[in-house]
Amino acid sequence: MRKILIVGSGQSGLQLALTLQQHGYDVTMMSARTPHEIRAGRVMSTQCMFHDALTIERSHGLNLWDDTAPAITHQGLSLAGPGGDRLLNWAGEWVGPAQSVDQRVKMADWLELFEERGGKVVIHGVTTADLNALARMYELTIVAAGKGELVQLFDRDNERSRYTRPQRALSVSYVHGARQRPERPQGSIDVWMNNSPGTGENINIPGHTLSGACDIVFMAGIPGGDFDCFRDQPGSQEVWQRQLENMRKHFPWEYERFRDAELTDARGTLVGGYTPIVRDPVGELPSGQIVLGMADVVVANDPITGQGSNNAARCAQYYLDGILSRGDGPFDRDWMRQTFESYWDHAQWVTKFTNTMLEPPPEHVQQILGIAQENQAVADRFANGMNNPADLAEWFFEPEKLQKYLASLN
Repeated sequence: MRKILIVGSGQSGLQLALTLQQHGYDVTMMSARTPHEIRAGRVMSTQCMFHDALTIERSHGLNLWDDTAPAITHQGLSLAGPGGDRLLNWAGEWVGPAQSVDQRVKMADWLELFEERGGKVVIHGVTTADLNALARMYELTIVAAGKGELVQLFDRDNERSRYTRPQRALSVSYVHGARQRPERPQGSIDVWMNNSPGTGENINIPGHTLSGACDIVFMAGIPGGDFDCFRDQPGSQEVWQRQLENMRKHFPWEYERFRDAELTDARGTLVGGYTPIVRDPVGELPSGQIVLGMADVVVANDPITGQGSNNAARCAQYYLDGILSRGDGPFDRDWMRQTFESYWDHAQWVTKFTNTMLEPPPEHVQQILGIAQENQAVADRFANGMNNPADLAEWFFEPEKLQKYLASLN
């Protein structure tokens, strides 16, 4: 039975631990917090897992929230104009429902499930010095903790990394009490992106949290603009009030929906930002032992396109396949790079899509968003690019491919 150490109890680390456990591997999971501490902590992220990523979870029997999390069916987009008007307002339908489960719920439940099934859990924050001593006890060590000291083991990949600083100031609030979107059919459950050119984005996600159904209000502010107003690290209520004020000013239609909403809990907000980056997947410890990075450790995108948890689920599946196919062979540097490259075949399109959406849209992308207002096929295909960014390579990124696609619709 091969011994594997996974450091980090997020989507990728726990999914891989649970699936390797199902295949008989001896897996040790290191988590900085207990399930109780995770549930009692601050929200960790936004997340919206799309159909393909959920299908991976379901194939392993890890879909514990299908009966409780709202089934999200559409991706909407509104473009703000002057005076509170909307220049665009449309929705595309996904190939299958998405869902958003507060990671405080999901990771705590999965960590307990792993332990109930006989997995070894060590509750301890891990430093490089700790890992230097631990790694030699395992055949493979995987670092799935995307924040903290351990990410410094993995060098920046300059060819695949475009940015050297955060591209958005990020803020998140989990709330109860939002009103139904009036222009949508009664009972519809949609993710909605609102864009204010030159200022930033407001993305609203129906979700499931510790206290049940909720809405997640996510704002991504261009540095120096109105949405970049959290550098003083305000308390939770003040975060929510500032978000409301920005909605009132830039997206009055959303303000009307959320004006009476209240935070789900005192730890239901998060502010910050980080630099999108791609890193070398192989890290070397002072002892010379090598470790493999996964998910956000090696490919960290801005959350504007909602790809984080989806990337993590896919990365965990690629790594599972790589480990299973290795048999009794060594988990050496070549194998680590090959395993990562198999994941990069998908993640490269996620990175390109996210970087495209962070920049002022080129003329042909503006054309796509405008055509989607009148053409449901285009709206649906754009929406499904969230689920499968690799499809965007066929029509979205280059003007010539877009024209060929539009001609095929006639």
